Amino acid sequence: MNLVVKIGGSLLKGHPPDSILDDIAVRAAENRLILVHGGGDLVTSVAEKLGKKQTFIVSPNGVRSRFTDKDTAEIYTMVMSGMISARLTAGLAKRDVKAVSLSGLDGSLLVAKRKGKLVTVDGRGRRIMVEGGYTGKIESVNLELIERLLEGGYVPIISPVAISREGECLNVDGDRAASSTAIAVRADVLIFLTNVPGLMNGKRLVERASAVQARAILPSIGFGMQKKVLASAESVEGGVREAIICSGTVAEPIASGLNHQNCTVIS
Repeated sequence: MNLVVKIGGSLLKGHPPDSILDDIAVRAAENRLILVHGGGDLVTSVAEKLGKKQTFIVSPNGVRSRFTDKDTAEIYTMVMSGMISARLTAGLAKRDVKAVSLSGLDGSLLVAKRKGKLVTVDGRGRRIMVEGGYTGKIESVNLELIERLLEGGYVPIISPVAISREGECLNVDGDRAASSTAIAVRADVLIFLTNVPGLMNGKRLVERASAVQARAILPSIGFGMQKKVLASAESVEGGVREAIICSGTVAEPIASGLNHQNCTVIS
């Protein structure tokens, strides 16, 4: 089975949890597994320790994202590729998993188009046009590189830093990077590991939804979950059999998601 697992940044503020690494090791022995990770919380923490205040903007449809100037792009790349991805690679090596740490820059793995302008909404609900900074939208995934690694028995670990056709390092959303990767490799399942059981409707867990239903829910849910639901819908529309949003804080979190235990399945 082609399996893409995205680990949310909320789970990666320190070293990766042993329960996640142990489960990845088991699943990688049974499947062609690709790992994508986030890490926005750690990026913010490191940036502010370095004296670089972080700014976030909200689009008209309610999606919140980091405004990435050149300094922030460099810090983002350093934390994602030099800290988080390295920690995951080392943790899996300890479990005899052949893992390769990659950013989207390596082999032009993730090629993105730099956003020229962004439309944001201010505190009064007014629409404002701002420079796009070093933020990109993924246009292509280097499937050949991923396939060569999988065929060699490696687990690719992808950090969401893309390269533009002009050779610029760009910040891309980790959830959308996972979705683009899953579509490119024709994944059977895309799993989002996060710090909550799944999509909540009030106090009730939404156990199943179609891609159409998932998109309809978007305006009523919070920023972090919103991107996961959107990426899930996009992946299913792109040919992935199902996308699963589940907790990464339980024992055997990937197995739990694959068994549809206490999670949200979008198909």
